[in-house]
Amino acid sequence: MPVRGFSAFAESLLYAMGRTPEEIAKPGIAIVNSQNELVPGHIHLDDIASAVRDGIVSAGGTPFEFSTIAICDGLAMGHAGMCYPLASRELIADSIEAMILAHNLDAMVLVTGCDKITPGMMMAAARLDIPAIVINGGPMLAPRPTSKVPLLGCGSCPGLYTANSMACMAEVLGLALPWNSCIPAAHGARRQLARRAGVRIMELLREGIIPRQILTKKAFENAITVDMAIGGSSNTILHLMALASEAEIDIGLKLFDQIGRRTPRLCDFSPAGPYFLEDLYEAGGLQAVMAELSNKNLLHLDALTLSGQTLGEIIEGAQSTRPEVIRSIEEPYYSEGGLAILYGNLAPDGAVVKQSAVKPEMFKHSGPARVFDLEEDAVTAMLDGRIHSGDVVVIRYEGPRGGPGFREMLMATSTILAVGLGGEVALVTDGRFSGATEGAAIGHVSPEAMEGGPIAIVE
Repeated sequence: MPVRGFSAFAESLLYAMGRTPEEIAKPGIAIVNSQNELVPGHIHLDDIASAVRDGIVSAGGTPFEFSTIAICDGLAMGHAGMCYPLASRELIADSIEAMILAHNLDAMVLVTGCDKITPGMMMAAARLDIPAIVINGGPMLAPRPTSKVPLLGCGSCPGLYTANSMACMAEVLGLALPWNSCIPAAHGARRQLARRAGVRIMELLREGIIPRQILTKKAFENAITVDMAIGGSSNTILHLMALASEAEIDIGLKLFDQIGRRTPRLCDFSPAGPYFLEDLYEAGGLQAVMAELSNKNLLHLDALTLSGQTLGEIIEGAQSTRPEVIRSIEEPYYSEGGLAILYGNLAPDGAVVKQSAVKPEMFKHSGPARVFDLEEDAVTAMLDGRIHSGDVVVIRYEGPRGGPGFREMLMATSTILAVGLGGEVALVTDGRFSGATEGAAIGHVSPEAMEGGPIAIVE
C-alpha cells in the first residue's frame, strides 16, 4: 500500500497538534467535510464525518479533516446570489485539489450533500485520481400530509431535485457505495454507511483502485440511463459533462439524446410526481431501478464500482417492492426518459427540457413571445398581469456569460405557477433551471444570447 509520507519538518507540525508517531506513520486520509449552518443538507454532516472518521481509524488510517464551501441554491434564489452557485462547483474542486496536493494526502472521503457540492467533489476525485469515495448526507424525510411545514429536518430537499439526482449519479457511476442515494438523513443506516465508507477507503488504498478506473465511458452511459429512468434534474447534464471532462471521457448532448430516446421512465418523483427519495429507499433503491433496466439490456453490467463489485453483481436479486414507485420496464410511466434534448432554429446547438415535469398538453405549443433580458423583469411582468395564457416567456442573457454564472430561473417558473398560469405558459431561456422546476420550461438554449445566439433576436 503506497503511503506518501511527510517530511521531518511536516512531522514536527503534526506533532505540534498532538499527533503521535503511530498516527503519522499510517496513511493520511482526508475527510472533506462541507458542513455548515446555512444548508439543511449540510447541517448534520459533522455527524456523518464523525462516522467516517471511526471507519478510517478502525481500518488503520489517520484521518485529516478539512472543510469546503457549500452554497444553498434555495437561499441564493431570487437575487444576485444566484450568480454564484454554479461557479462554486469549480471553486470546490479547485480547493480540494489544492488541499490534497499541498498536504500530500493519500486518499479522501468526500462528505457532501447538495446541488453543486457533490459534482464539485466528484470532479476533484477525477482530477486528482487518488483513492476517493463519496458519502452523501442523505435526503430529508418525505413530507407528511399532517405536517405543518413542507420540509422536515436535516438532509437534502426530499424530491428528485439536483442534490438527490447527483447523489444517484454518484452511486450509479460507482464512486459511492450502494444505497448512498436514498437512505434518509435521519436514519441510523446513513451513519452505518458513512462508517463503511471510512473502512472502504482504506481498502481502496490497499487495492490500488482509483477513480478513473471506475469513471469509464460505460459508467457514464449507465449514469445517463438511470438518470433518464428516474427523471432526474436537468442540471445533471451540466454536471455529468463537467465530470466526464475531468476524467477525460468524451460525452455530449447527442449521447444524452440517444439514451433518453431509448430509455423508458420508470419513476415519478417530485417535482413531476407524488413520490420522494424516502419512497425510493422503501421500494428497493436504485438497485431495483437498475434491475428493471437490465431486463432490456440497457446497462453495462460489467462496469466496476468502488464497492469492489460490478454493477451486475450489485443489482443481482434486486426487485421493486412498491411497483407504484418503481414500475416494471414493461409498464413504464413514459416510453422515453425524463430529460429531452431539443434542437431548432432557436437552439441550433441544443436545449434541455425536463419532459417528465411537462403536462402532455404542452408538448406542442405556440404563442406570442414575451421577451425579457433579465429574470427579475419577467417576474415583475407576471405579477403585474402582463403575461397571459398561451404566451411564451423568453428570458435571455442569463447564460454562463450573460448572467453571468448561468442562473437558475426558479423564481420565474414558480411565479408562473403562483399566478395561475401553470400548464398554460411556456418558458424558454438560455439560463438553467432548478431541479425543483415543473412545467414547460426549456433551458440551456445554446448558443446563449451573449454569444450572439438566435435567442438574442427574438422579438
